Amino acid sequence: MSSGTLIRTGAATPVQEDHVTSVYRYAARSGGIATLDSVAVDLGLEVEEVSRAVDHLIESRLLRQQCDSSRFLVPVDPDVAAVLLVSPMEREIYQRRQLIAQIRERTEMFRQDYAGTGRPSAALSPVEKVTGAMEVAGYLKVASDACRGEVLVLQSSKQSAEEFDDFLRVCGQLLERGVSVRILGQHRSRADLTTRTKIRNITNAGALVRTVSHVPRAAVVFDRSLAVLLGYEDGETTAARVTEPDVVQFLMDLFNHLWDAATPLERFEAGYADVADDLQRTIAGLMAKGFTDEALARKLGMSVRTCRRHIATLMRELEAVSRFQAGVAAARRYLEEAAA
Repeated sequence: MSSGTLIRTGAATPVQEDHVTSVYRYAARSGGIATLDSVAVDLGLEVEEVSRAVDHLIESRLLRQQCDSSRFLVPVDPDVAAVLLVSPMEREIYQRRQLIAQIRERTEMFRQDYAGTGRPSAALSPVEKVTGAMEVAGYLKVASDACRGEVLVLQSSKQSAEEFDDFLRVCGQLLERGVSVRILGQHRSRADLTTRTKIRNITNAGALVRTVSHVPRAAVVFDRSLAVLLGYEDGETTAARVTEPDVVQFLMDLFNHLWDAATPLERFEAGYADVADDLQRTIAGLMAKGFTDEALARKLGMSVRTCRRHIATLMRELEAVSRFQAGVAAARRYLEEAAA
């Protein structure tokens, strides 16, 4: 069996990409497919593998049943197949754009009525909160569209991969417009190859990225005047939009304080190597405070297994026989180094 790329379809079992290619080429060369058995014999595949490939090709509009036969399958021009697949998507995009325009037009109709009540508008409200991934994405989109100068991003370990991707997309769009972007993440970002690749792409676009051991909460500050705090409640993503100047300034001060102590993410292949001392210092301090392995790993945004590996290394270097002894010894050592 070939070990080519897997294609995930609607079926539970994925199909090999090279199987799909081979079956389509067979159909194009032979003028069609009469039986799965004959294809399996000619291509040296299992009948089940051919069946999955055929199902995928039919789903992709690259194979169809011949008009005069319900069993004979003939190949379809790839350009025609692409049109058949894309047309419904384009129609849906058009319909969604129409719906967006209608929603904006409808809400605009009530803007004057709401303003006439004497209550502060949403734009002037110092704190406004929403719940739900779509609503949060909308908050970030509106804020980024209005941003002109600078964006500060605090990335915590509580964000999902999808939310992190959304963050990076927003940052990419801002960088294209010439907006300055600084991202402060956690050291655990250095350990994951996929995350490092995404960060490398955004730094190549002009963003500055640094990491620290722990970021207490995800947030974005736009143009030193608007902050969006991200969090979770009852399993749902939440966002609080803050325009209160003192709160925004506090977040900026927090960001800059962490930024000054953070380590630039420049060598993307180094993993934890560039931050080993800082990470061990943080782990030692938390161990001395009595944090369990699970709580410590959760705080640092890493797996329990990785956390325990760091703890074992630290205890071995300090020749400690207990977690508490290692924490105290490490804290003393780092204080002495700082005073030297």
